[in-house]
Amino acid sequence: MTTGLKRRRENLHKLWRRFFVLAALAAMAVCSLIVIQGILLDNAQRMGNEMARGYSAEGEKNAISYTTLLQVSTEYIDNQLEESGNSTGWIQSYLKIVSNTLGSNVIDPYAVIDGEIIAANPWEGDESYDVADTNWYQEALAADGEIIYTDGYQDAISGEIIITIAKEGQISGNVVAFDIFPENFRSNLTYGNLPEGSTYFLCDSSGTLLYNELEREVTREEAQNYADQLLEKIRDGSISRSNAEVRNLRGERQLAYYDIAENGWISIITIPYRSLMRGVRTLSIWYIGILVLFFVTQIITNIRETKINKDFQRTNDTVRVLGNSYYAIYRIDFSKGTYEMIKGSDYVRSRIPAVGDYELLLKTAGEVMPPDVFGDFRESFSIQNIRTLVSKRTRDYGGDFLRLFGDTYRWVNVKLLFDESLNPEEAVLCFREVDEEKKAQLKQIQLLRESLNAAKESEESKNSFFSNMSHDMRTPLNAIIGLTELAQKHLEEPEKIREYMGKIGYSSKQLLGLINDILEMSRLERGKITLDNRHFNLKKCVQDCADIFRDQAVQEGKDFSSDIEIRMTEVYGDSFRLTQILNNLLSNAVKFSSAGDKIRISVREMEQKEYSKYQIVVSDTGAGMSEEFLDKIYIPYEREMRFGAKNVSGTGLGMPITKNIISQMNGEIDVKSKLGEGTTFTVTLPFSGIAPEDCTEEDTAEQKKQQEEDFLKGKRILLAEDNEINMEIAYEILTMCGAEVVKAWNGKEAAEIFEQSGENEFDVILMDMQMPEMNGCDSARAIRKMKRPDAKRVPIIAVTANAFAEDIAATSAAGMNAHISKPIDFKLLCRTLVELTEQAESKTPQQTTGHQTCSAAELRGL
Repeated sequence: MTTGLKRRRENLHKLWRRFFVLAALAAMAVCSLIVIQGILLDNAQRMGNEMARGYSAEGEKNAISYTTLLQVSTEYIDNQLEESGNSTGWIQSYLKIVSNTLGSNVIDPYAVIDGEIIAANPWEGDESYDVADTNWYQEALAADGEIIYTDGYQDAISGEIIITIAKEGQISGNVVAFDIFPENFRSNLTYGNLPEGSTYFLCDSSGTLLYNELEREVTREEAQNYADQLLEKIRDGSISRSNAEVRNLRGERQLAYYDIAENGWISIITIPYRSLMRGVRTLSIWYIGILVLFFVTQIITNIRETKINKDFQRTNDTVRVLGNSYYAIYRIDFSKGTYEMIKGSDYVRSRIPAVGDYELLLKTAGEVMPPDVFGDFRESFSIQNIRTLVSKRTRDYGGDFLRLFGDTYRWVNVKLLFDESLNPEEAVLCFREVDEEKKAQLKQIQLLRESLNAAKESEESKNSFFSNMSHDMRTPLNAIIGLTELAQKHLEEPEKIREYMGKIGYSSKQLLGLINDILEMSRLERGKITLDNRHFNLKKCVQDCADIFRDQAVQEGKDFSSDIEIRMTEVYGDSFRLTQILNNLLSNAVKFSSAGDKIRISVREMEQKEYSKYQIVVSDTGAGMSEEFLDKIYIPYEREMRFGAKNVSGTGLGMPITKNIISQMNGEIDVKSKLGEGTTFTVTLPFSGIAPEDCTEEDTAEQKKQQEEDFLKGKRILLAEDNEINMEIAYEILTMCGAEVVKAWNGKEAAEIFEQSGENEFDVILMDMQMPEMNGCDSARAIRKMKRPDAKRVPIIAVTANAFAEDIAATSAAGMNAHISKPIDFKLLCRTLVELTEQAESKTPQQTTGHQTCSAAELRGL
């Protein structure tokens, strides 16, 4: 006992001696590294400050060269003006020579002579550029002949940051200026002299980033934001010490140094901390290597002195490989064909011993598996297949299967794991319950399948839509082309010409209806439609719609009847959207019925409150619809393809549009139909009633109608249109209405004609959007910017085939007052002009520059 205790004490003393030696070495290493790090940081500060001063001096040298060249250029132009007078040609030629002196895209020289800009590289719009309002020009005039430098600012033409230096000449108001491009400030010291990963920033006195060198491409905004952070640290004194640490855009440690030039420009350099501390790291690696070697020696010595329990180590290895997430773990000796149960389920432990023949384990596992699953399991995890997998160094093999737990099957994952740290002739077979994970995975797969099927169905619907749309649009288009050719062959027969023109008009309206459906659906998919609620006569609105289709039904031998039973005929709502609903329902009733069928529309008032409900029923005894199609009637692009419906034209968008409009109007729609028996649509809509004594609009409407008809007489209209046929149609109709029309064939010409016209010479401008030279939006902006009072208030109306919501938004942003789509509804045009004129007369010129939008009811051309 005494000898043993003594030996333990000796071992304890040895352990303490080793610990103190290791601690001493570590302390020496840390102290050495701290001293070396301080020396390196001091040297780095001196080097960084010198490099920053070098970059700053290089920038000042460049500035001196620009200043000298500007001084010489100004004196030369002054002398030439005194001797030869103002000549744009020689000044421009001289400025080009100056531009080429420093190389391509270094400076952009120009001069302001007698208020005119003469540039070496003229830019579009310089003739209309108001130089008197620019800061650099005003600063040059106030500098009493001295050269001025601006801070960096964004160039209106290129969008890049530039600096302008300028000097006033001997003649007052004449200024010579250079635009300097900071992107060419690459220093003669070159960025390559800096350690890898360094950055360089050059900022003006206001903090605007003029030039930068970074280790990777970043956006200008990112570079400016980072430069702002560095400047803030400079201002608050954070970057003034030898250990002024910052983080680069990647979050890496760097040290920053800076210098401020006489002109206020700031040069900032950041150098990676790792580059400066490379020597310290090397030394650290040596120290750590020595310590690790010493530590490894101690571990080897301790391993030799310690006996490891073999059974505990064996179990610990298994747990390290497999973890504790498995409910059953077995070590398989595939050379002997045996197993060892490390961990087992209650069922298996009650059936087989902890160690035994592997075939017994397989048989027991099969008792809780479906028969078809056990066959695959037995083959996949047989001794022979395990040997094959190990020989191929397959370290992870397995899959999922259903296992019986009591009376319930749940999903289980089985894995065969192989690791060389185990016995080379052994593998680990483990089981883990994954029921929730598997069910979630299967659910996700099912959802993906359903999404794929839905996408395929949608794609098929759209393909069918485009096929039908091509056919349906070509049908009226073919009629228009064919009837036009027939009309040309019968020019001497007025009756036939009249007949042909009527059919052409009908086919044109049919084609326009198809296009309107497509555009309407596009708007519905983008968001809610706009309702234009006004006072209107509900009974008259329904009768007008019914009369249109009654004539068509009678011509086709169909029985058409209507029944309207309402007390409150004057209501408040959107009559245009109601007409749209009725047109779709009545159109379908006529299309899907044959001679002898009955079509009926009835309207009745259901409630008499503040918001009365009106029930509209449209029924027919026509072809009807199948039950399968009734489920898809409100899906876009779907069309009934049974029996008589095959030859009926349409986009398949009518009912989706109708359903959406009714929903927006807080209404309901119901449909009942059977094949061969007909269809009944029931629509319920709320409208607020109006007392008869409140209806005073008829006289006003009549007066307004007369006002619209007489409005164009004597008006002078500027018409911008690049299509000859459209120009001819608009010109003829407008002149027939008494207007005087001035033609412009593109946006640029329209702006020039207006600019050269007298004040208030034009009453209105009609502007197409897509035109050569200059589009309609740019032309409208140019007109609005002109410095004349009528440029702000003259009504500008977009008359264009661009009819989508983004097109209307674009014309509004350009300063146009309204948007009317082609084909032009000239009644709507007159109504819009009357409203804009009334608004302009009731407001001051400053208030009439706002965009006036036609109501949804008026934009029928859309």
